[in-house]
Amino acid sequence: MQLDITPNSLPVYEALASNVRLQILQLISERDYNITELSESLGLSKAIITKHIQKLEETRLIHCKKRPGKSGVQKIPHLAVDTIDITFPTKIYRSLSKYTSQIPLGHYTNFEVMPTCGLATKTEIVGKLDDPLSFVQPDRVNASLLWFSEGFVEYKIPNALSDNQTLRMIEISMEIASEFPYSNNVWPSDITFRLNQIPVGTWTCPGNFSDVRGFYTPDWWDDNLSQYGLLKHLRINENNCTIDGEALSRVSLSDLHIENCQFINFRIQVAENAQNKGGVTLFGNGFGNHAQDIIVNLYYS
Repeated sequence: MQLDITPNSLPVYEALASNVRLQILQLISERDYNITELSESLGLSKAIITKHIQKLEETRLIHCKKRPGKSGVQKIPHLAVDTIDITFPTKIYRSLSKYTSQIPLGHYTNFEVMPTCGLATKTEIVGKLDDPLSFVQPDRVNASLLWFSEGFVEYKIPNALSDNQTLRMIEISMEIASEFPYSNNVWPSDITFRLNQIPVGTWTCPGNFSDVRGFYTPDWWDDNLSQYGLLKHLRINENNCTIDGEALSRVSLSDLHIENCQFINFRIQVAENAQNKGGVTLFGNGFGNHAQDIIVNLYYS
C-alpha cells in the first residue's frame, strides 16, 4: 500500500492510530483468529472487537473470510497489506529555476515490447491485450496505463534551456510497478533507465500491487488487476544518478552530452538479460495513486 500526506490517506493513519487495532494486526499475522478468540486474547468484548475489525476493513488493511463454526458462520480477518510506503512532497530546490514538462504515457516515440503487454485509457482497453500492435493504435496517445513484460518505451523530453542557462539537474517522476498477468505484490523487476542511450541506472521494483484499489483507478478496472505503483523520482545531477535519494550510478550530466540537444531521449526498459525480468507497468493521470503522467523537471541556473 502506498500513502501520501493528503486527506486521501488520512483514514489509514486513523485506523493505525489505535493500540488495540495494532494488536489485532499483530495477532492475525501469526495465525487465524475469529472474533471470539480475539476478544479473549485482548480482554475486550466481542462488540468492541467487531468495531475495530470494521475500521480495519474499511481502510482495506485487512479482509475477512467466512467459515462454518460451532455456533454459525465465523468471520476470520486476514492481513491484506504487507508493506506501507509514505510519499512526502518533492523537495523544492529554491536556489535553482526549473522548466517542467508533463509527458502523457501514450506519447512515446519508440517502443519494443513483449507480452504480457497492453494499454488502457480511462475508459477502455486500447486494441487487443498482449498484442504489441496495440502500441501503434491511434488511441494509444490517450493511454493512462501501460504495461509490458520485456522491452522498452522511449519518450522525447524537450530541452527548453537557452544558451545562457546551465543545466544542474534532471528530475523525472513517474508512478511505476512491475508487470504480472494479474497482480503480485512480490514480483521483483530490474528496470533500467536510459537517457540519450546512456544507461543511468537500474532499479529493482519490488512488485505489482493490487492489495487496495488505486485512488484514481477507474471503476471499470478489475480489482484483481494492477491498481497502483510506487511514485519514484529519478535524478541526474553533476555528480551522480539517484532514485529517491538512493544512489543508482556514477553517471552524471556531463556523461549525457545534452548541451546542444533539442530533445533528450528517455527510455524505460526491462532488458533481455535482466536478472529479475518482471516487466514494467506505468500509471498515468487517471490510474493509480497519483494524478500525473511522467513529469520532467530541468533545474538550471
